[in-house]
Amino acid sequence: MAFDGITIANITKELQELLSGGRIYKIAQPESDELLLTIKNNGSQYRLLLSADASLPVVYLTQGNKPSPMTAPGFCMLLRKHLQNARITAISQPGLERAIHLHLEHLNELGDICQKRLIVEIMGKHSNIIFCDDKDIIIDSIKHISGIVSSVREVLPGRSYFLPQTQEKADPLQYAKKGNDTALLSYEDFKSHMLSKPMPLYKALYTSYTGLSPIIAQEICFRAGVDADLPAKALAEAAGDPLEPVCDTLSDMMTQVAAGNFSPVIIYEGDGRTPLEFAALPLTLYGDKESRPFKSISDVLERYYAERGVVTRIRQKSADLRRIVQTALERNVKKYDLQLRQMQDTEKRDTYKIYGELLNAYGYNVAYGAKTLTAVNYYTGEPVTIPLDTTLTPQENATKYFDKYGKMKRTYEALSELTVQVKEEIEHLESILASLDIALHEEDLVQIREELIESGYIHRKGGSKKAKVVSKPFHYMSSDGFHIYVGKNNYQNDELTFKFATGGDWWFHAKQMPGSHVILKTGGAEVPDRAFEEAARLAAYYSKGRGQDKVEIDYIQKKHVKKPAGAKPGFVVYYTNYSMAIDTDISGLSELS
Repeated sequence: MAFDGITIANITKELQELLSGGRIYKIAQPESDELLLTIKNNGSQYRLLLSADASLPVVYLTQGNKPSPMTAPGFCMLLRKHLQNARITAISQPGLERAIHLHLEHLNELGDICQKRLIVEIMGKHSNIIFCDDKDIIIDSIKHISGIVSSVREVLPGRSYFLPQTQEKADPLQYAKKGNDTALLSYEDFKSHMLSKPMPLYKALYTSYTGLSPIIAQEICFRAGVDADLPAKALAEAAGDPLEPVCDTLSDMMTQVAAGNFSPVIIYEGDGRTPLEFAALPLTLYGDKESRPFKSISDVLERYYAERGVVTRIRQKSADLRRIVQTALERNVKKYDLQLRQMQDTEKRDTYKIYGELLNAYGYNVAYGAKTLTAVNYYTGEPVTIPLDTTLTPQENATKYFDKYGKMKRTYEALSELTVQVKEEIEHLESILASLDIALHEEDLVQIREELIESGYIHRKGGSKKAKVVSKPFHYMSSDGFHIYVGKNNYQNDELTFKFATGGDWWFHAKQMPGSHVILKTGGAEVPDRAFEEAARLAAYYSKGRGQDKVEIDYIQKKHVKKPAGAKPGFVVYYTNYSMAIDTDISGLSELS
């Protein structure tokens, strides 16, 4: 995540434009390290979220609201006392530091105008919200930091406020071009910074200049056409001095930032659902990913963290189910491997049968004490040498071989049935794992849990009823207006295929791998090739082959798909089908609610 000085510069510009001159209407503290300010300005009302959460410090305008505790915390009460109806005179950022200053003006008890500052520091675990007077004396902060906790700076009432300089970094805004002039700092200054650090170039960039994140540093290298992982010294010694384009790219980027020319974006994975990265400037290094532009950096931050939060929460909620399935799967795979090895041991069963038959036919020729008998195999016409136990008669040797054959035959027959059952169980468990991979909401896990209960992997709690199902299949619209449905789990797969789809609808599934059943509704109309391809892409994406370049998809009219009696949920058979190899890019498809 690129929550760096450039992103904060974008936020500062947005807040300055929308909130400057506005008045603070409400102050709430929903969490111990979070403020929600309601601000009225120019006939509009805004909610500003300020969070100093160590794991997720953020500042952005939000449409949502949060419930506040019945009794407001002390810091919230203090701000209400001083800042209720205070006017925001300006919002600023010192250089490209990860801090935002809200400059405030209010009336004290005597009616005199007073100046205050509310400072939000976005610095990971060191994040804080600090309230200062006009002389930079700390009145209070949302987190108190004593000298025992930090030797760099105390954040306590009565202490002087200053921005800690824990690293010697230069201000990259000095490279911003002014009009037609060149960068204020020379290339030699830039080069000396880079050469002083024996590390990859992108790392030298973000450790030398404030406000640059690793992602932005890699973006600068990518735009300049140099390998970000090479050390600066190796580049400086190369022909043409490739470091100079890096300096020019940095200068161009800082010119954009200084002018406030931001273009906030979110980069998405191939599914178009999972946010990968965000930035206040375009990220060209993710050329193969979807880059979705937004008008507001606040919209970017709210959308990104909400969508990432959904992914994180569902992974946490599904962790127990995943562990149960994974454990059962590993146990069955070990069992299956053992059974296959045991079946290999029975491969000589027919040989022992032939040995017994040949001994019965030619045993009278065996000399006393002979260790072998060579006879012609009347099935193949080839000579066979049969090992003999010298302590047994030819007939007893034949009986011994027939006994071995009988035992191996019974073992083979039993294992043939068991391996099929275990193989089916492995496929069933793999299909459940695939269902967990595509689950997006907690309700999507309800049917998966119910399937594990009915399969005996989870015990239903005493007296508990079958869970109510509210999850529905994915619903897409093809480019040609055909409805396409995708099952999220095995129960939905069965429902779609055998209750929802009609005989003339088309059924799609990834070939020989776990995946969703996909139904293309025809409505009796002729289906164009593009609709077939889009349905196949959905089947490829919602399968175990999601990460592959191409996935082979079987498709057939639904009337040819059958479910064997007693088969596990989601298991079907078909004996004739069409196939196509397709990619897993579904970004061009629109999902319907």
